[in-house]
Amino acid sequence: MKILVVEDDKSLRQIIRETLDAEGMVVETAPTYAKAMLKLEDYSYDCVLLDIMLPDGSGMDLLDYMKSIGKRENVIIISAKDSTDDKVLGLDKGADDYLAKPFHIAELVARVRSVVRRKDHGGEMAVTFGNIALRPDKSAVTVAGTPLDLNRKELDILAYFLTRPNHLVNKQTLAEAVWGDHIDQVDNFDFLYAQMKNLRKKMKDACADVEIRAVYGIGYKMTKI
Repeated sequence: MKILVVEDDKSLRQIIRETLDAEGMVVETAPTYAKAMLKLEDYSYDCVLLDIMLPDGSGMDLLDYMKSIGKRENVIIISAKDSTDDKVLGLDKGADDYLAKPFHIAELVARVRSVVRRKDHGGEMAVTFGNIALRPDKSAVTVAGTPLDLNRKELDILAYFLTRPNHLVNKQTLAEAVWGDHIDQVDNFDFLYAQMKNLRKKMKDACADVEIRAVYGIGYKMTKI
């Protein structure tokens, strides 16, 4: 699950990032309206946590901008402004939820999982394809009911493909989705190839009836065997 935190308060931004990272999410941050625009233009996210009072613009305007460029990310507004008018305006502009500051960080985590599950998975906790089932809330995977032991990145890769079955995924897009901001620090895709090799072997050894097939020169596709 990939999250963008648009928040100008450095300490709150860091707390949110560390908490969501500990929950197994890939987290990127943007402290300003301008940086958030650049992130949203270049990348896709499962959820955007959006402060509406930014130093160089309004989060409400950013919602309009996201709509204008066809972005469909889940959005949770996090704001010190707790007026009914602001809540109504934000929801009317396309936000999925509104959380007033100060808030308990555990509630924020729960709301992130809730909006992503509600919109992307039809409210179901388990994401399935073939005989593979993933429970994002528990970071647990089973193959035909038997637990499959994966490391964090293998789990993130599998989760990405389970929500995009039969879709060709470019390796650059996959790397950006799973490694986030850190992708800019690497020179090649050896790290991705290593994780993918291990994941595909584990799926095969567990007798999964789906595979992640390499498409030469482009990327990968998850299909039924």
